[in-house]
Amino acid sequence: MRASPMSTSVEAEAEEARFNPPAGPHTTVLAILFALSFSHLLNDTMQSLLPAIYPLLKSSFQLSFTQIGLITLTNQLTASLLQPLVGFYTDRYPKPYSLAVGMGFTLAGLVLLALATHFALVLLAAALVGMGSSVFHPEASRVARMASGGRHGFAQSLFQVGGNAGTSLGPLLAALIIVPYGRYEVLWFSLVALTGIVVLTKVGHWYRENADRLKPAQHAQGDTSKVARDKIFFAIGILVVLVFSKYFYLTSMTSYYTFYLIQKFHVSVQHSQYFLFIFLFAVAAGTIIGGPVGDRIGRKRVIWASILGVAPFTLLLPYASLVECGILTAIIGVILASAMSAIIVYAQELIPGKVGTVAGLFFGLAFGMGGIGSAVLGKLADYTSIFFVFQVCSFLPLLGILTWFLPNIEKQR
Repeated sequence: MRASPMSTSVEAEAEEARFNPPAGPHTTVLAILFALSFSHLLNDTMQSLLPAIYPLLKSSFQLSFTQIGLITLTNQLTASLLQPLVGFYTDRYPKPYSLAVGMGFTLAGLVLLALATHFALVLLAAALVGMGSSVFHPEASRVARMASGGRHGFAQSLFQVGGNAGTSLGPLLAALIIVPYGRYEVLWFSLVALTGIVVLTKVGHWYRENADRLKPAQHAQGDTSKVARDKIFFAIGILVVLVFSKYFYLTSMTSYYTFYLIQKFHVSVQHSQYFLFIFLFAVAAGTIIGGPVGDRIGRKRVIWASILGVAPFTLLLPYASLVECGILTAIIGVILASAMSAIIVYAQELIPGKVGTVAGLFFGLAFGMGGIGSAVLGKLADYTSIFFVFQVCSFLPLLGILTWFLPNIEKQR
């Protein structure tokens, strides 16, 4: 039985209302935030497939640890170099449908990764996947702020928890689907990318119709920012060092934790993926904490607790048993993950009116630090051992002591 034109119209209006709720600029639009978080989950699930199948790529192409690091470097440099530029450009010229375009780059990268016949094509695939992130993250962060209704930390955490959940799912799905059956199975994840394109197109409709929501927040924030220019640059420099410590440590886990477990405890590739999933799932769980807590007690305190507070556990990890590794990495993931949303919102309050630029800068730094870290640590592992790499990285969270020098902008608001 065919639907009447009137019923079709009503259904279309209902669907449109779900993504375009009638809300003022001070109302949190949860439908959009959940759509962004879900899209972030899809995007980062696909992003995390690449490091998750490193053992498979290493055996297929006879790669060294240095070449493994080069794959990560290629992937994350394309993301890190482009993200600040994308954020700066879209601050001036908003592009509502660029989110869907970014997911298209990721789709192309996945298809090429599945079909690659030599190492150069693997690098090209890694670059395309990185370009997808470079477009997605700064614009999605801007839309999250638009839909936040003033709850900036909550919105940023909800957006990021989707990404970290996706990052944790990548190794699990790789262990269940790709490792047993081969790299060609990556093609199944093109369906994930297509789903993301559909969702982000709908988000783009809402973005286009509600672009003025960001202006009142920027204006209000600009009225309350009292930090001197020299202190802003100093604070940004400290935040950059904190991002370095966080993401150098994270890349040691995402790129080399499976190799560490395989060499030290002689577990299988598939078994090592489950341990990586535990860590990344803990990162996802911890992400949602930082933003809402920062809204209540201040971003600086969250940054303190997240980066410096994780140091005792990272220092213990290289000397732990297999079971203890699982427990410690879960604790590390939860604590360390809460920092990023607090850092981004803190920086956006330091530099009001530059939401996309700041988000692009810090997401770009995160990717760049991760890429450089992977290459450096891979070279270090080739010259020394994977065990030495984990001993060195265990000291990185001690740099969190620099949080002491950040200005207390919460007192000035």
